Amino acid sequence: MTDACLLRMEGIAKRFGGTIALAGVSASARPGEVHALVGENGAGKSTLMNILSGALRPDAGAIFIDSRRVEMTSPHQASLLGVRAVHQDFSLVPHLTIAENVLMGKMPTRGRRRLWVDWAETNRRAHALLSELGFTGLDVRARVSRLSVSHQQVVEIAKALAEKPRILILDEPSAVLSKEELAVLFSLILRLKSQGTLVLYISHRLEEVFEIADRITVLRDGELVGTVRTTEVSQNDLIRMMVGRSVEEIYPPRPARQGDEVLRVEGLGRAGEFRDISFSVHRGEVLGMFGLVGSGRTAVARCIFAADQPTEGRILLEGKPIHARSPRDAVRAGISLVTEDRKRDGLVMSCSIRDNVSLATLRRMSRGLFLDRGRQDGLVGGKVRELAIRSAHIGMLVKTLSGGNQQKVVLAKWLLTSTRLLILDEPTRGVDIGAKVEIYHIITRLVEAGIAVVLISSEMPEVLGMSDRIIVMREGRQVAELGRAEATEERLLLHAAGVQAADPRRPQVKGTA
Repeated sequence: MTDACLLRMEGIAKRFGGTIALAGVSASARPGEVHALVGENGAGKSTLMNILSGALRPDAGAIFIDSRRVEMTSPHQASLLGVRAVHQDFSLVPHLTIAENVLMGKMPTRGRRRLWVDWAETNRRAHALLSELGFTGLDVRARVSRLSVSHQQVVEIAKALAEKPRILILDEPSAVLSKEELAVLFSLILRLKSQGTLVLYISHRLEEVFEIADRITVLRDGELVGTVRTTEVSQNDLIRMMVGRSVEEIYPPRPARQGDEVLRVEGLGRAGEFRDISFSVHRGEVLGMFGLVGSGRTAVARCIFAADQPTEGRILLEGKPIHARSPRDAVRAGISLVTEDRKRDGLVMSCSIRDNVSLATLRRMSRGLFLDRGRQDGLVGGKVRELAIRSAHIGMLVKTLSGGNQQKVVLAKWLLTSTRLLILDEPTRGVDIGAKVEIYHIITRLVEAGIAVVLISSEMPEVLGMSDRIIVMREGRQVAELGRAEATEERLLLHAAGVQAADPRRPQVKGTA
């Protein structure tokens, strides 16, 4: 990494109506550097990168590349200057193939007048590019609409790198990638770094930032807090810079007060997905479920919530078998599910906070055939205040909220149902550290009020920090159950990966916050 400055942004300001998104932010970065940009949702990270990539025009400030002032009037102009961005919202064309998306605008042609697309060469070049980047196993002739979200992310990255940019912006690239795909991405980033590419990396996952970044720039409330070398700060230091206060306990302490059994699952199975799952969860308890991608955790949750039907076994709620045929039946029985994809399954993004929170309890808010708007506003407003959902009013559209506040809206919806069992599938995915801490405190309050919680998470520190007991799944089977005292990151990973567990008499690697 050279000390020469490749990128300099000076006094960048941006306002949306009465909201100040950026207040004179200045930062610089070098070629061959991985430079992370962190901050809570709403801190201004994506706005700053959208300005750099030409998607937004700043109200004030200047951008310099190689000490020369440049104008980013559009993404195309930014691309010509060597800047490409991979945003959270993909820019792929769903009905086109992987190859067409990756090589869009530069597909090889054939014929005397070069009027026809050379499909064989197009597919060969796309396949070669994906292989070179380390992403193998994808059929470049497949339509993007048929790909998983993680594979769409891979295609988006390949599309950006096809331009061979000097500056690559990655905005939350790991949010939908598996552990294996993330390892490939990190290997690719290190290769780009060795070639002199500047990689600007935005992520809420601080462990990733510390693994991959050389320097870190912190934003808070649209202002620059500072830029630090990764080797000179700890995670706690960074959290303090991000949220403006010290977060001494990420996972709130909670005394073990296990009450009566709420849920019992006996020999549960669904053909082709999982089998022979048995466990129980009690009032005032958090039961963690951990496993690698494809282990079957979400499939189990969907069967308990009656979104899918099991093919064997039974489910008992407070000692009585239940035969819910739909999520509506499950909700009536007192079971709620916060899904892993809140935007697709948990919220109606084009509707207001009021309407989203009310979705599962409209009957409670009605008088006869008519909705009682006053009662609705009272109930919704109460939950908004209780969960500290940050919004100007409950009529705000959910799509305008940060990820953490969107997740709180999902929680508010289910808490109005007087739930007895709350299943949380990846409850903090895509939210910043400050929102994570708030969600952990909400979960703790719910458990202390007697609600039974099943917590499904891919983040080992989260499972270890929040759970009283942990079930580990692998390839659709339940392979271990660990108490809080015996659970460690090493043991969870050994069980999840199918490796012989370590000797319990040997020192174990403790989970960290």
